[in-house]
Amino acid sequence: MGETCVFGVTGGIAAAKATLAASMLVRRGLDVHVIMTESACEFVTPLTFRTLTANPVTVDMFEEPGEWNVKHVSLAQRADLFVIAPATANFIGKTAAGMADDMLTTTVMAARAPIVIAPAMNTGMYENPIVQRNIASLRALGYMFVGPERGRLACGDTGPGRMAAPERIVDFAMHALHGRARPSLAGRRVLVNAGPTREPIDPVRYITNRSSGKMGYAVAGAAAARGACVTLVAGPTDLPVPEGCALIEVETADEMYNACVAAAPASDIIVAAAAVADYRPASYSGSKIKKTADDLCIRLACTRDIIAEIARTKGERVIVGFAAETDDLLANAQTKLAAKNLDMIVANAVGGECSPFGSDENTVTLLRPGLEPEGLPAMSKLALAHEILDRAASILPNLRK
Repeated sequence: MGETCVFGVTGGIAAAKATLAASMLVRRGLDVHVIMTESACEFVTPLTFRTLTANPVTVDMFEEPGEWNVKHVSLAQRADLFVIAPATANFIGKTAAGMADDMLTTTVMAARAPIVIAPAMNTGMYENPIVQRNIASLRALGYMFVGPERGRLACGDTGPGRMAAPERIVDFAMHALHGRARPSLAGRRVLVNAGPTREPIDPVRYITNRSSGKMGYAVAGAAAARGACVTLVAGPTDLPVPEGCALIEVETADEMYNACVAAAPASDIIVAAAAVADYRPASYSGSKIKKTADDLCIRLACTRDIIAEIARTKGERVIVGFAAETDDLLANAQTKLAAKNLDMIVANAVGGECSPFGSDENTVTLLRPGLEPEGLPAMSKLALAHEILDRAASILPNLRK
């Protein structure tokens, strides 16, 4: 089995969506143990979670254990990660007050793992000053929150209070897991660009590339989970915005250039993961180009180099670039590292069966000035994001060893 996740479920209609989150965590390789409150059992049966996780589900704090141990202490000690989804106002209030009157709150009190809470409740309850005070109190103690989202609620109201989508909860939880015991980025400002750009030819056609944006989104989410204030400048993708990130949506290389150059001066770490088009059509046709001949020639013009412009007046900012190459990977990446005045470059081979585009995994080599190239084993992009941020954090002036 992999690392252990204790998954708490409290009483609310969103408990049905929690089954999806628990199942996703299992598919990510975690050994998931579910604790349900008695109220949660009114919405979903323990059998459902037992089937999805292949582990016993705990409800009654005083039930006879299958093996001798103090169950809440045993689970708390085994946990590498704690997720509560959905988390009701009642659970949040009891936890903020230090109460431990059922199996879930008792285990939370004993836990030392990162704790991720996904609130779900009526809009009026969520906006109640008491609930907001309790959330703020738990945040100050290091508890992490994902969501809630705005939308139509089961009660018919529309507003904040809907539990975050299972995908958001799982991604954030995995960042919390990978980020534990790593350098904090609290108080730091991180700028990440991600995804492709689209360079229009006419109203219906454009030039683009195969970038999915997953790597950049993973870096942004990882930085936010480690406490940074994150600005994510992203080209067109279909990815959910990582929890805690301010998104600036762009389409063209020029738009990305302007957004990044504007945000760069206030940033401590800049990670340029976007696959920005090197060329754009030199002229744009305001009407659709008709098919009138066998050949069509489109004259291209160079786009502006975002990372080179930002690094030109780098100061104490840490700047990380990416190099995707089909040939001579390390040589080309080393040239880019030096020419653009970067602190680190993440080099990965593209083309053929090893292409990382659209994949959830990547195999890269990290290059830094004056150091030997550091080849990393294949890993998820979420895990790789934290490896990249570890190195970037070590270069920051007050974190240098």
